[in-house]
Parts: sequence; structure tokens; C-alpha cells
Amino acid sequence: MGFVAVLSYSRRVFLRYFLNARMDNFLRGHVEAFNAFSGLARTLLYDNLKSVVLERVDDTVRFNPELLAFAKHYRFEPRPVAVARGNQKGRVERQIDFIRKSFFAARTFVDVADLNAQARHWCEGRAFDRSWPEDDALSVRQAFAVEQPHLLGLPATGYALGERLDVAVAKSPYVRFDWNDYSVPHTHVLRTVSVLADEQRVRILDGIAELANHPRSFDRHQVIEDASHVQALVEHKRRARAHRGCDALAQVAPAATALLQMAAQRGHNLGQITAALLRLLDQYGAPALQAALLEACRRDVPHPNAVRLALERARERTGSPPPLALALPEHVTRRDAPMRTQSLASYDRRYDPPKDTDDD
Repeated sequence: MGFVAVLSYSRRVFLRYFLNARMDNFLRGHVEAFNAFSGLARTLLYDNLKSVVLERVDDTVRFNPELLAFAKHYRFEPRPVAVARGNQKGRVERQIDFIRKSFFAARTFVDVADLNAQARHWCEGRAFDRSWPEDDALSVRQAFAVEQPHLLGLPATGYALGERLDVAVAKSPYVRFDWNDYSVPHTHVLRTVSVLADEQRVRILDGIAELANHPRSFDRHQVIEDASHVQALVEHKRRARAHRGCDALAQVAPAATALLQMAAQRGHNLGQITAALLRLLDQYGAPALQAALLEACRRDVPHPNAVRLALERARERTGSPPPLALALPEHVTRRDAPMRTQSLASYDRRYDPPKDTDDD
């Protein structure tokens, strides 16, 4: 989409290209034109596009509220021209024809940034130094020097530009925006966050706190990740697996809880200890592991090697053969998972036939 602004007196042209015609780009074109002119006119004429006019009945106009907020900030009057009255903005139409023939025709560029760089050079060069239509003896540059002091000054604070929307984070820590997925911290899954996007960056906020700041992609179906988000998720899953292992040990060998507490107090790696105890559980079984855990706690040695030593001593006393590790596929091990028997009394109550009542 091309954005064109033309000053009525001097005919100075501002030209900017965007990848789409969304409202944030429409307003960004205004801001960049105002900055290029170092001011703005008191009245701006528009076509009846939806970014300006939402509804029109005869001379009654319902303006786009975003444009009204923007006009209030810069203190100008938006004025749409009458429908099918191109002569009311003939100066703009003639400049658009000039742009097509003098700038865009047969021009080559590699991307939008390159095209805009060429457009800036053209606006500040050939277009600025062309003859002023009102007097061939003057250039547009000279006419602008006369016009510029009469323009409205720019406000002290700029207008906040960018797309704004609220997005729900699903079970995976990613935000879907403009057909792409941007990572967020895993702590914000199943929550609603705010997305602020401009041409370069996509910012994701929780209130006023910034959760992520990504380079924006204009492709589709891309995954843009922050390495710190991925690493934090990996560590969280690793800790979660350790917790699951602790719970499994506590169910079959309750003494494991006491041993892990002792190990935590001494700063040992609980994940490694849990993994080692689970391997011992697979090799020796729950009763033998429970007895070995009790002995290790009694000796005040919260380490898997102490548990393994106690298991080996118990095996030698009984003359049992050394345990052999048996690696079974996951679908086989799932068949041996303990099942908790549920009471069927609730079914009996549900299907208990109503008692007959005697109405006599």
C-alpha cells in the first residue's frame, strides 16, 4: 500500500509504502509525513475510505474513532471530500499521477525497505526541486520555505503507534499473532496477554510488564522463539519429571521421602538421586528398596551408593542371584502399572429401582 501526503500550497510530496493497509500503518504514514514537513496543515482532506469514514448519510459523517483520537492529539480537522467529487482534491490526484510516471514506472527494488529508501531520496530530490505549478520561476522547495512557518507545530509527545490486541495463551507457551507464533514464558500459559506490534518488533505484555520482545515476521506459519523461554521450559519439565519420580518412590517405598529430605538439606542433586533410586527399584523391587532406604537413613548417609550397598548386603545374606536389568518397551511396562480399585456402590445406588408406594 502506498501512502501519499501533499501540501496544498507548496505541493511538497511525502511518499511511503507499507505491506498492508491496516489502521496502524495509515496513522504511521501521517506521523512520518508530519515529521518530514516539521509540521502539519490545520485541515486534512481525505477520500471516503474506511480508515476515515465509517458511515455517511448525505453530509452527515461518522468518523473512525481511531482517526478522531489521532486528530485530537495533533489538533487538525479531518475533512472527507464529497462522494465522487475528485475535483475537490485535484492537487492530490495530479501528484499521484506524477508519482506513477516519475517515480514508480520501471523502478526496481529488492524489498519494501529498499523501495522506501528510494522514495525518500526521490521526495527530497527530484520531487522537491521540480517547478512550482503556480510559478515556474520558483521550485517546490522554495514554495515550501514560505509555507512551512504557517504549519501547525508538532506536539511535545508522539502518538503511540502499533497494532494492539489481547491474545489468549494456549497450553503451549506461544502467542499466535498475524499467522505466526511468538514464544512467551511458560508461566503465562492459559492466560490473556497484550500484544503491541509495529513494523520491526512484537512486544508481549502482562499489564505493564514486558514478557517478550521479538523481531516481527511478515511470513506465515513461522515460530519465533526466545532462547531463554525455551531453556526455562526445559528446566521446568526436568524438575517436573523429578517430582513425578519422587511421588512414585514415595508410594512404593515411603522411606525415600525421608532420605530425599536429608539429601536436600545437604545440597545434593535430588534429580540424580531420584533417578538412581528408581533404577534400584526396578532391579531389586519395592520391599528390598524400602529396607535399604531405612538402613541408609539410620546410618545418616542420604546417597544412592549407601542404598545400593545395603541392597547388595541383603542379597548376599539371602544368597539371591545378582539382579539383571530388564529393559521392556513402554507399552509393556504400562500394562504392569498398579490400578486403584474403585467402589461400585455408586453404580448400585444409581440403578437402584424406586420403591413401590401404596397410594391406598
